[in-house]
Amino acid sequence: MKKLFSILFMTTFLFAACEGDQGPQGPAGPPGENGVNIVGISYEYDVEFQYIEDDNIYISLLEFPPTEEPSDAILVYRLETIEDVETWNLIPKSYFFDEGILQISSNHTDQDVELLIEADFDLENLDSSFTSNQYYRVVVVPSDFEQSTGIDTSNMNAVMNALNIKESDVKKVEAIK
Repeated sequence: MKKLFSILFMTTFLFAACEGDQGPQGPAGPPGENGVNIVGISYEYDVEFQYIEDDNIYISLLEFPPTEEPSDAILVYRLETIEDVETWNLIPKSYFFDEGILQISSNHTDQDVELLIEADFDLENLDSSFTSNQYYRVVVVPSDFEQSTGIDTSNMNAVMNALNIKESDVKKVEAIK
């Protein structure tokens, strides 16, 4: 056994000591997987809606300042205060009244968001708590954001944390009147 151990030791020592000239460096391997590197932008608007009587609809257009890269995912949140607690709710959102159903929704492009208030009842006398001095946040994120992070996009604070956006980073923008 001592003899076998001695032979193995000497063989290992010889191979380790036989280091000759090193050849040229081989070609670079394929790049590794990128980490999650998500850049998001958030805009806040103080919105006044316009009533379009012929269509029984309220509309507001929110334009973005120019961004470096367009994104496929636009998340829109409405600020609501319930019992002195402020919450940001992802839209579209429906509200149920005795008169019928009201829905706040949006359409978007890479440069703007159109906010819509629609209902199956006459909106002419809708309470101004829906149409005046309304705060909306638009968060622009890469299209694969939800899949790559697993974040619940209905929770604006979770989205902003995942994007490392602080309140001080939110860009206040004036809505088109």
